[in-house]
Amino acid sequence: MGNRLSRIYTRTGDDGSTGLGDGTRVRKDSLRVEAYGTVDELNSALGVLHATNLPSHLTKLIAAIQQRLFDLGGELCIPGACTIDDTAATELEELMDSMNAGLPPLREFILPGGSQAAAACHVARAVCRRAERRLCSLAEHEAINPDSLRYLNRLSDLLFVIARVLNHLADGEEVFWTGGKTRRD
Repeated sequence: MGNRLSRIYTRTGDDGSTGLGDGTRVRKDSLRVEAYGTVDELNSALGVLHATNLPSHLTKLIAAIQQRLFDLGGELCIPGACTIDDTAATELEELMDSMNAGLPPLREFILPGGSQAAAACHVARAVCRRAERRLCSLAEHEAINPDSLRYLNRLSDLLFVIARVLNHLADGEEVFWTGGKTRRD
């Protein structure tokens, strides 16, 4: 493969616009750019999680999710493109069911945190929810791939389960929400 980028800067965005994959120029704060920018932010948050000391099966899983998110970003960069299909969310559901089976039943709301890896996973989960909201905003004005929205919805759920798994593996106790009661120690 040859060089894709011979120069990183182009100066074409100095006026506050950016080019989409189809060549169309739009404002950098357009709904579409916000959507794929937030997917990129999610991918970066997963990169931070990937850099922690994860078990090898989770390292591979996070890397695979990052690849799919890069596909999603490309899809969003080209209006009308479709790279995520209906199997993507189903795969996440199956992973979630498998991982969740080994966890204690959840009876309370959990506060984000625990081990360093679990905390990084919770940050990624929150960014994933924001990416989902950005995609919903875009869908109000332009046609989007509904499978991509479904994928982000399942991914945030999976990241919650992975955070629980990481805390469980680290023998970390989950911190439960106290129902609005203020604690003073």
